[in-house]
Amino acid sequence: MLKPDPGLLFWMCISFGIVVFLLGKFAWKPILGAVKTREQSIADALNEAKKMRAEMATMTAGNEALMRQAREDRELLLKEARDIRDREIAAAKGKAKAEGDALLARAREDIRNEKSAAATDLKNEVGELSIRIAERILRDKLGDSAAQKALVEKVMNERDLRKS
Repeated sequence: MLKPDPGLLFWMCISFGIVVFLLGKFAWKPILGAVKTREQSIADALNEAKKMRAEMATMTAGNEALMRQAREDRELLLKEARDIRDREIAAAKGKAKAEGDALLARAREDIRNEKSAAATDLKNEVGELSIRIAERILRDKLGDSAAQKALVEKVMNERDLRKS
């Protein structure tokens, strides 16, 4: 085994002390400053990340609220559009029904007028035909003057009977 030599141990301690002194004088302050700066930047970054998370949560909540509002607005617009469509359809149906009823009433009135006109024409034709038939019958029956005289006397007698 090895035995440490006290002289070597002495010089190692002195050189270690010098290195520690030089590092403490020149290197530790910049290294510790860099470490503190790094530590501060990491802490700032963490704080910034926390703030960003909070902002993102707020923005997410805001976005959800906006999306909810947009959905509600869309539903409201769709409901209004359906209501307008239903009103327009009802109005069109009502207008069509009114026009149909008016057209039906006019058609019924025209049919009634045509029926009355046809009945009047039929009565006139029946009247003319009756007069022609009566003329022919009278001509046939009263073709001679004896028949005409007998008819006149008969009518006069009936008239006298009625007056009495």
